[in-house]
This record gives sequence, structure tokens and C-alpha cells, in this order.
Amino acid sequence: MQSNSPSSNPFSQPSTIPIPTLFSSQQTPSSYLIKKCIALLLSCASSTPKLRQVHAFSIRHGLPLTNPDMGKHLIFTIVSLSAPMAYAYNVFRNLQAPNVFTWNTMIRGYAESDDARPAVDVFRRMRWVGVESDTHTYPFVLKAIGRLMDGREAERVHGGVVRNGFEELVFVRNALVHVYAACGEVGSAHKVFEGMSERNLVTWNSVINGFALNGRPNEALTLFREMGVEGVEPDGFTMVSLLTACAELGALALGRRAQGYMFKVGLDRNLHAANALLDVYAKCGKIREASRVFYEMEEKSVVSWTSLIVGLAVNGFGFEALELFKELEREGLVPSEITFVGVLYACSHCGMVDEGFAYFNKMIEEFRIMPKIEHYGCMVDLLGRAGLVKQAYEYIKNMPLPPNAVIWRTLLGACANHGHLALGEIAKVQLQKLEPKHCGDYVLLSNLYASERRWSEVQKVRKTMLNEGIRKVPGHSLVELGNNVHEFVMGDRSHPQSDDIYAKLAEITMLLRLEGYMPRTTNVLADIEEEEKETALSYHSEKIAIAFMLINTPPCTPISVVKNLRVCADCHLAIKLISKVFNREIVVRDRSRFHHFRNGSCSCRDYW
Repeated sequence: MQSNSPSSNPFSQPSTIPIPTLFSSQQTPSSYLIKKCIALLLSCASSTPKLRQVHAFSIRHGLPLTNPDMGKHLIFTIVSLSAPMAYAYNVFRNLQAPNVFTWNTMIRGYAESDDARPAVDVFRRMRWVGVESDTHTYPFVLKAIGRLMDGREAERVHGGVVRNGFEELVFVRNALVHVYAACGEVGSAHKVFEGMSERNLVTWNSVINGFALNGRPNEALTLFREMGVEGVEPDGFTMVSLLTACAELGALALGRRAQGYMFKVGLDRNLHAANALLDVYAKCGKIREASRVFYEMEEKSVVSWTSLIVGLAVNGFGFEALELFKELEREGLVPSEITFVGVLYACSHCGMVDEGFAYFNKMIEEFRIMPKIEHYGCMVDLLGRAGLVKQAYEYIKNMPLPPNAVIWRTLLGACANHGHLALGEIAKVQLQKLEPKHCGDYVLLSNLYASERRWSEVQKVRKTMLNEGIRKVPGHSLVELGNNVHEFVMGDRSHPQSDDIYAKLAEITMLLRLEGYMPRTTNVLADIEEEEKETALSYHSEKIAIAFMLINTPPCTPISVVKNLRVCADCHLAIKLISKVFNREIVVRDRSRFHHFRNGSCSCRDYW
């Protein structure tokens, strides 16, 4: 639906609306004509041209738009047909004293249009001219505010809800829960939710989805359990929210239980729920299960194809992701901009520089998709990972969009990995302007200086971090055992099984040395003795987590680890050998991708 631009929005200021008279006061069309036109309008449910014909008919027969019923039905039909809101406004501005139903219809029309801002302005104008809101006004205006993500405006309207005595109505409260969640104010959304004496499925869905989409998946899962206790049956929307939370947490066991429930009640045929389930398996490193869900879907959308392409790419199966993209093209489907993010990511993590540029050009020339900053970020990453650091810098300088912090951080990471100090310092200067206190930038720069053995510069960086109160994010690894998640940090001895874990680590180190393993002490970027470096490497959090799982799971059982930082080269080498020595499939999800270790090799082919 189209709408007026904010600059031409007639409701932005409380000025008098001009009401030109289209018909003289002597014209008095019969009630029969009015009823006939209203009946004709009701028959225009799916035809805007027919609506315009009826409108023209009413004008030819002298039917005044000042008639409240005729104006009301005409505007209602325009909005219901998703016709341009400029058309609805041109009718509205000629009405004398429109009633609350007509004002509500205009608010609803703008709330559902491409630009929801005029809906709030209509609401303000409505109050200014003295028209009292009713029970249907607030859900419409709150929907618009939710789309605008304006938390302050939501609070102001909430105050009006309370003053007018509509707060106890369940559909008004549902709208409040939804708008606060949409604005990221999940605490306020939950407070409204907790104060409701009556809740329906929409209420539960709104608050669960709010927590799931605002980075609080644990609360979403807790509310889902409470929903079951209260006997409320979930629907497809609930399952999408639940699965979103599972994907965020990497809660594979709960995702599988959700799949079982979906099959039980027939929601496995719900396209949106199936897409969310596919995403859970992909984000939990279970790419075979994700593929199975995809190929068993009776109906697939571009979202389905995109989810699996991105899933394959981040799980280290870049070549398979590109083959799936070719299959998508053969099916005659039109890829989205997100699809191409997955394709370019696959090229980046497989070292396919020429292919990456070919797909980038294809996106623009064949599919008419204008690149966004995410696409340019993939191209910088593509060059940086391939060691083409200077070319990456030149690419950034020639980008048509201003590079953001992520772009410069990608370059800094490439400089740290490939030892390009001069460009690394340039990237750090730019990051100082955009995000001056991001701890990761200082860590990358410190690592870059350490790799050049410039220890005095390392100390300066660390001193700056101390003075600025910038703390390095500690590395940690998570593993799921039964219904519990265990967290380990480097050198962790807080776990009840610490003695057994460190004994297992010693055994692992001995067996790996028999396989020819030599610790890569260059990964310990500190001015200490080699023996100390080897000890530090042995106690990285992912190694501790794997030792814990080797102790507590049966032989040949797959192991999944989630790490918050990039896995280092030494741990990558060690885990490859662990997968061979202990005959285990080990999946490690680090900051940006998955590594599938099996029989001494990794899905990334040592290119990450």
C-alpha cells in the first residue's frame, strides 16, 4: 500500500482541514441513491477500478460526500482494497465531521501502509479536533507505533489507554504487549502481560515472540512452558517463536521435541514453522537434519532455499551451498538479497575469489538487486581471507557506500591473520572514529603487534584498555549434556569434575603427540617461555569442554561445542586429531561459522 510521504502528510500539524463543497446545499439525492451506492461499494471487495467507477457514479448523480454514511463506506472500501492512501485522504478531507469509525479507518490504512508514521499523526489530529477514541482506535495506532519502533510514543499512547478506561480490554492489552515487544521494551511487554487477568493465544504469542526476537531466548522458553501449564495450545506462530529461541540458544534437544510436537498436531505442514525448524538444525550444526527437513517440505518458499543455502555456507559446506543455489535457479525462483549474502559467504569461506565477484556482478546485472553493506562486507572478507589485504583496502576505498565498523573490523582481522601491520593501523584509526571502545578491535591490534614481536606496542594497547575501562571478552565454550548446559573458560577448575577433566586432558595430549601433534605456540601471543605457551594452549576452553564430553558420553557419540570466539589454529589442529584418535564427530560453532571435524579432517578444509 502506498502512502503520502511525511513531508506531504496533511496530519502532521493541527491545522484546519479545508472542506471544499462539491455539491450545493440544494442538491438532495434520495436515500435510494445513497443506499444503492453503498451497496455497490460493498460489491467492490476485490476491484479498485470498480471502486473508482462507483465513486464517479456517486459524483455524477450529485451524491454529496458530506453524507457521513457514503463517506464512511467509501473510505473503508479504499483502505480494504489497499488502494493508495492519498486517494483515501482526498476523500477524507472533503467529509464534514467524520465520525470515529472513519478516523479509525484512516489510522488503520496508514498503519498497514509502507509508511506508518501518518497513522500517529492522524491519531493526534483526531484528538485535537475533539473526536473521542473508542475501543478500536488504540489497536490500530499501536500497530503503527510497533512498526515505527517508537517506544516513547508507545508509552504516551499507553497513558491515553489508561485514562480512557480501555486497559482491561484483552485486545487492547494484546496490542500493548505487541508494541512494547516490537520496540524492544520486553520488560514493559512482560509487565503488561503479567497484569492481564485474561489472556488468549495472541497474548502468549506476542510476549514469547518479543523475548525470542530481542535476544532473551531463555525467557521465551520459560513462557512457552508456562503456556503449556495453563493449557493454551500453541499454533504455527508460537512454534516459530519457540524455534527462533532454540536457534539462538543452540538448544537442539528442545528443537527436536518441538519437531515431534509439530508432527503430532500437523504443524509440520506449516511453511513458516518448517522454515524455522530448518533454521534451528542449521544453527545447531545439524546440517543433515536441516537438509532432510528441506527436502521433505511439501511447499518451499525462497526463505526455505535461502535458509539451507546460508546453513550450508556457515557449516563449512560452501560448494554444496553453491550447488543448491544453482538448483534454485533451475527451479525458476528469484533469489533475495539474503540469498546472495549466503552465496557470497560460501565463496568467502571456500577461497573462491573469482566466483565470488562473478556472483556479486550477477546479483546486480541479472537480478537487479542493489548491494547493501552486508554484501560489500562479504566481498571485503572474501579478499581478506584469501590474503589479498591490499586489494581489500582498495575495495573499501572505492565502495559506493560509506564503510561501517564491521567492514573496517573485517580488514583489521585480515591484517592480524596475514601480518599486515600498516593497513591494520589504518583500520584501527577508522574504528576509533566509528566504535572507539570495542574491545575486539584492541585485541586484534594487540595480536597484530604480538605477531610482529613488538611487545612494547602490545603493552601500550593493554594499558590503553585498562585506562579506558575496556575489558576483553573472555573466551568460553558451552556443551549440552542431558537437560543441562555446561560452560567452561580457559584454565577453568570450577567444575565438580575438574580433576577428571584435567586427567583426560593429559591423556589427550599424550595420544595426540603419538599422532605427531606439536602445539602451535605462535597462537599464544605473549612474551613468555615456550613451555608456558604449550600449557596455555592445553587449557583453552574448547579443549576442556571436549574432555568433559569424552568422559561423560558413550564412545562414538557426536560432540557439539559452542564457542563465543574464533577457534585458534592450534585448537583446530588438535580437534582434528581428537576426532580421529577417539573416533568422534565433533562440531564446533565459533563466532562466525561451524567446523565439522571427522576422522582427522574438518569441513572447512583448513580455510577459515
